Amino acid sequence: MQKNIGSKLALYPMPLLVIGTIVDGKVNWLLAGHSGIIGHDRVMVSLVKTHYTNKGIKDTKTLSINIVNEEMLKKADYVGSVSGSKEDKSEVFEYHIGEAGAPIINNAPVVMECKVEDNYETNNFDNFIMSIENTYVQEENLDEKGKIDYTKFSPVLFEFPNYTYLKTGETLGNCLRLDKE
Repeated sequence: MQKNIGSKLALYPMPLLVIGTIVDGKVNWLLAGHSGIIGHDRVMVSLVKTHYTNKGIKDTKTLSINIVNEEMLKKADYVGSVSGSKEDKSEVFEYHIGEAGAPIINNAPVVMECKVEDNYETNNFDNFIMSIENTYVQEENLDEKGKIDYTKFSPVLFEFPNYTYLKTGETLGNCLRLDKE
């Protein structure tokens, strides 16, 4: 039997992300665990309004979404534990500036460079709604058809209620084809 535990957010785990932007002329990184897909042409990242990173996103209207794998996890965790207003995080990751002007982590398995289209503000959060300008993928993470193969790099997942990081698992089947297998 199911138990009602109240009004709780229960759409976790989610991919763990490092957000990159430029704040006052300097690259800054932030760990993010609240993100979403809005249709096939928009993504959303939800950040607490007090984050230093938000200023750069609002000023430049660009950011990168760097999907975290196990190799990046320790550095990703670090950029989430210190504020860019107090510590320079620009050199935590090796990076380059992408074609749309956002900082891109060189060894991130998948990166989306985004343009901010809107900010849906709630009490404590800036919810940046963005179009994807460019997607960069390490070639070894592509399948023979040129599509991203997430099993090749196993993105880290963030589980909010307990603040834990999880490993992705194995493929269970092909979507919308289970009845034919």
